[in-house]
Amino acid sequence: MSKTLLLSQNEWDLVLDSSGNIALASEPYSVVQDVASALRTFAGECWYNTLLGVPYWQQILGKSPPLELLKAQFIAAALTVPSVTSAKCFITSYVGRAITGQVIITYTPNVDGTTQPGAPTGSFGVITFYGTNTGVVTFVGDNGGILGFTGTVP
Repeated sequence: MSKTLLLSQNEWDLVLDSSGNIALASEPYSVVQDVASALRTFAGECWYNTLLGVPYWQQILGKSPPLELLKAQFIAAALTVPSVTSAKCFITSYVGRAITGQVIITYTPNVDGTTQPGAPTGSFGVITFYGTNTGVVTFVGDNGGILGFTGTVP
């Protein structure tokens, strides 16, 4: 089972569990949260791997990028998360510089921390993003939180 540090839905910061320890998230939430983190990462922001991230400063913010570039960058970022096997990006609104859309991922569930070869794919998550004319992009789930998991296909 894949785990990651649980981030608060409002501040996107670490939270504590009921025992006062740093809380962990497990699948399916952990995979979707990791994809949302990948989408929120600016290119060059990760000091130990500057190749990670979306080129927001270089190609997106303050520019008028083609929608296909945005989609390609969001898909590429989603695919950097281990166990994510596919990603699709849908742009539902692009008015001025404000953009809204979704990234839908499919991933292979992990067992004991390893992706199982030949394991059935079909687990999926949806991340919705909203952008404003001021260049703020927020990733929101169906439940109004910063991100949400929609379900799994058995």
